[in-house]
This record gives sequence, structure tokens and C-alpha cells, in this order.
Amino acid sequence: MSRPRVVVIGGGISGLATAALLARGGARVTVLERHDQVGGRAGRWAVDGFTFDTGPTWYFMPEVFAHFFDLLGRDIRDYVSVRRLDPAYRVFTEPEPGDLAETLEVVADAEANWRTFEAIEPGAGEAIRRYAAASSHAYRTALDNFLYTTFARPERVLNESVRTELPELARLLTTPLADHIAATVNSPRLRQILGYHAVFLGSSPYRAPALYSLMSHLDLVDGVHYPDGGVYTVIDAVARVAREEGAEIRTGVEVVGIDVEQGPGPSLAGARVPVPRRKGNATAVRLASGEVLEADAVVGAADLRHLETDLLEKEWQTFPEAYWDKKDPGISALLIYAGVRGELPDLAHHSLFFTRDWPANFDATLGPAGRHAVPPDELRVPVPASLYVSRASATDRTAAPAGDEAIMVLVPFPADPRIGAGPGGEAELDGLADQYLGQIADWAGIPDLLERVVVRRVVGPAQFAEQYHAWRGSSLGMEHTLLQSAMFRPGNASKRVSNLLYVGGGTVPGVGLPMCLISAELVAKRLLGETSTWPLPVPLRRDFLEAALPRGLKHVAPAGRPEH
Repeated sequence: MSRPRVVVIGGGISGLATAALLARGGARVTVLERHDQVGGRAGRWAVDGFTFDTGPTWYFMPEVFAHFFDLLGRDIRDYVSVRRLDPAYRVFTEPEPGDLAETLEVVADAEANWRTFEAIEPGAGEAIRRYAAASSHAYRTALDNFLYTTFARPERVLNESVRTELPELARLLTTPLADHIAATVNSPRLRQILGYHAVFLGSSPYRAPALYSLMSHLDLVDGVHYPDGGVYTVIDAVARVAREEGAEIRTGVEVVGIDVEQGPGPSLAGARVPVPRRKGNATAVRLASGEVLEADAVVGAADLRHLETDLLEKEWQTFPEAYWDKKDPGISALLIYAGVRGELPDLAHHSLFFTRDWPANFDATLGPAGRHAVPPDELRVPVPASLYVSRASATDRTAAPAGDEAIMVLVPFPADPRIGAGPGGEAELDGLADQYLGQIADWAGIPDLLERVVVRRVVGPAQFAEQYHAWRGSSLGMEHTLLQSAMFRPGNASKRVSNLLYVGGGTVPGVGLPMCLISAELVAKRLLGETSTWPLPVPLRRDFLEAALPRGLKHVAPAGRPEH
């Protein structure tokens, strides 16, 4: 019996995870990655004995990673070794000129953290303890009701548990995170500790809704973890299980188009009746080499705007150019990878550097809190900047030669692909990198930091746009504002092409490695016609796609195969 052919465009974690799940489900899956290395933004760069994760460096939500491997009948511990960091991170507060930054550490012992916060502001220890407990409740509510759903049946989200929570959920959704935090503590330093997570959402605490206070559960309750060998070991592991399940992964191939033919096809929305606007079926994917890969279904795991506006003809676009003109791309970033001679004990594994005028910093990179679709011309590069430093070699001595350090600096930047572009782009980025490395040196008391850098690479918005087709050169994906979260985020199924699905940070549930893994599971749910709000049962049986309900993608089966 022949198996349906599925082509996945993009070999980041979401594309690889989707390939693994659908191959287990019985499909013949081919992943197409334009780079020579899989992982997308979550890559690895090794040079002269230094090794860097080029993308995400925080490992949050370990239960999501474990569940993904459970779906495939595997134990994640056989593939990835994870340890909890202590301290979780160190915070540097902008000093007066000529002074060193004041520091504090968030550690693995929660009671020690409450005492630290209490010493900064009387009453803050107990206030943040309560805040953390509430964040855990919000996290569990989101995990149980909002993250593992395609929103194909929105009414299913409003179950009895959610209805009980509606008044509080409404308050959290309509209150900015910054205001929610301000009602908890007065200290600017403590407010920053409770609000910095918004950057992981491509946003700011002044623009993201207070529901995202759930992020504080991740560091203050769950703790911050590190996969031995770096985050790229997770990418390696997902690619490995995808191949074990039978998926083919091709690198160094550029997709230039998705062929669509006229024809209504069955509904893929989980609706009881077909959607009238859905008129086409994807039949093949075209490569720059001229090769054409026929497909019974296509999964887009690349940048969503690129997939829609560059790879599809206008008549098949669910999200045409006019759609993106009204949306917020979120932050981009300046990334500095630096190999440093000698040790850097003043930096923790994770270090956060916060400016005193935080609102101005976010206004520069994203625009004012009350505005949306702010054009790039109105944004600016922040100096000084709130920034993040990863020193993986503090934990993992394989990241650098003995006695040396490997650091990565991330500076939130405007989503403006002109930054770093053109003949003078490299010099522009290098000059900015010098400024930010100098800021780190001054605040942390490392006067010779710049002189000790022996390996360096700098990436900016122009490179995100060029290398990943990233919308406006953004570094994460669409910003998580109220109207770009949950059911208001782009769905994972095309409304015009019946067998075209989307996965990754541009669709539900959102940005970040755990969300991308969940989005892969949501593709499987779409194919099955499954509209529940909870995770699929583990392990998934082999050839599970044969159990697809009529409201699923029943025509994923090739001609001659019985439909289900």
C-alpha cells in the first residue's frame, strides 16, 4: 500500500519535529532545508576550538520536550542530557558613569530568591512569592487549554475550567504586563526581573498582555536548565529521531515555489462544512535547481510571510502583503559571537544587563506601547542597550579551549532589514558590536574585554532577512501582543489551499523552541481532524494517520488508497 507524500519546507526544529511525527504516522516525508546545516535560527557555529549556539540559548519548558519524545515512543534522556543552572542568571543594573553595575543573582533555591528580593524592597519577597504562584497557575491554564489547540473549534477552548477563570483571564488579557508587575513591586530592578521574559516573545512588558506573567513560572519556579553540549544538541536529537522514523532530510536546497491546482478539496479546518474560499490543492514543490517534488500535502516550516507572499501565487495567499502591513514583526537582534582569551568570572552562564530607562529602550526597538505596525523609519538602535550575554563555557568547558570563554551577546534591535545591509553593512555592525562589548566591559568591570576577543562574528537584521527570509529581518517571529496571540495568531492551515499547513514561530502557538515543538503536534492534529485542547496521547501508534477523521485531511492519501 502506497503512503502519502509530504514535503516540509524548512529544516528548523518545527520542520524536523513535524517530519518525525508525520513519518511515524505513515507518510513519506521529505524535509527541504536551504542551508547546509539543519536547525534554522537554532544553529551551531564552531571555529578555532570555540563552539556557539547561534540562536536560542535558554532551555525552558522541559516537559514539552519530554512529551515530544514520548509521542515517538522514546525517552528524551537517551538523546539529551539536561542540568539545572545555579545561579539561573545574574542581573546587571546600569551604573552611574565610571561606576560598576549593581548585581543580583536569581538562584535555584526559591526561598533564597525571596530573601534577596525582600532585602531590596521590604515586602517584595512575599509579594513575588504570590506572583510566582499565580504565574504557575496561569502557566498550567495556558498549557491545558491554549497551547495544544489549533483553534479549529474555538468553542472547545471555553470549557468549564476556562469559564470559571474568565474574569481573571479577561483582566490579564486587557492589562499590560508592565502594569501587572507594577501592582506587585516598586523596585525597578525587581520589575525588570519579572518583565524581561517579554523579549522572549518578541515584545516588551509595555506591549505584551499580563497573561504572559506565566513566563515567571519558568525561571522562578521551574528553574533554568541547560542541555549538555548546548541547545543545538536538541536540534541534533530531533533530526536524529526524524531520520529514525524514516523521514528524508535534504540540505542545501532552495524552494522557489509551491504549485497549486484548481479544485475545492475537502475541509481542513475542522469545520462541519467545507470553507468556500478554499479552492486549490498543492501538488508539488519547486526547487531553484529546477527539480519538482510532487506532494499530497505540503507543510511550510519557513518564515510564514515568505511562504505566503514569495512561494504562492496571489490567488492562493491566505496572508497577502496587505495583511503584513498591519501587523507587528516584533524585535530583531544584533548577535555577537565572541571567543575570548582567558576567563570571565564576572559573567554568569546567563547575564542580563538592564538600562535604567527601560521604557525608552523598548520604544526605540518596538515603538510606543499604544501603537502598532510602527514603520522601521520610526525605530532606532538603542544606545546604551538592555542586552543579554550567554557564557556557555561557564557550564560547558567543551564550548571553548581550556582557560578561554565563548560568549554570545544578544541586543534587541528594531526589525529593520536595512541595518547591516549593503556595502557598509558589515562595518556598521562591527562598530555597534564594539559599543556593546564596551558597555559590557564597563558595567561588569572587564576593562580589557575587547582586546581579548580572538574570534568574532556579528549578525544583524539584514542577515536575518537574507539567511532566513525573516519578515522585516525579525529574529523570533511575529510579536506576541494581544491581537497576535492564541486564536488571533495566524492559523496553521491555509484558507485557500486545502492541503497546505504551517508550522513554526509564525503560527500558533507562538515563538520559541517549545512552542515550535507544539506547533508540529498541531499539524498532526490538523491531519487527524483532532480538535481537542490537550496533547495527543503517548506514544503515537505507527501509521496513525490512517485514523484521520473525515474533518481531517482525508485526501492526504494518494490516489487509489481508501479514505478515512
